[in-house]
Amino acid sequence: MAPSRTHPELGALYDAHAELVWKHLHRLGVRSADVPDLLHEVFLVLHRRFDEVRRDAPIEPLLWGIAAGLAANYRRRAFRRLELLGTETEASARDEHDPEQALTRARAQRRIEAALAELDPDKRAVFVMFELEALGGQEIARLTGVPVGTVHSRLFAARKELQRALSSLVEESRDDAPRSSP
Repeated sequence: MAPSRTHPELGALYDAHAELVWKHLHRLGVRSADVPDLLHEVFLVLHRRFDEVRRDAPIEPLLWGIAAGLAANYRRRAFRRLELLGTETEASARDEHDPEQALTRARAQRRIEAALAELDPDKRAVFVMFELEALGGQEIARLTGVPVGTVHSRLFAARKELQRALSSLVEESRDDAPRSSP
């Protein structure tokens, strides 16, 4: 294997952008305990691809794309673990003060996470930046490297898809709910 070339400017990029990437990873559903590992992985990917990076282009869209891809992989692995664990979340919810309410919250959280996971990564990224990070359309366009009109159309489509997904999940949960006898 060839010796690794170092890029001194990577340290400056890390210093300048690590906090923003940290926030993006957290908002994209990465657990706080796992954010540092994925943050470092973002910059490792950047290091591996550094010779391909255009020096005249803004770095934020590339960092956002890397972070979004790693977060999507992370969520897929986490979702599979949850499927394998089955009702462990529900069991831990029973330990809280109001078990019924805790269980309802845990189920709602899983529904939201499942609906977000179903979104196309580009739509999810715009939705998260706009709705959770409270960034404006211009800022999102700059970070993602797409026109403002594309940002707005992705946001509109994401909201519509989320609403449809959450509505169907709510219907499914109603169908699964125990029925009381008259």
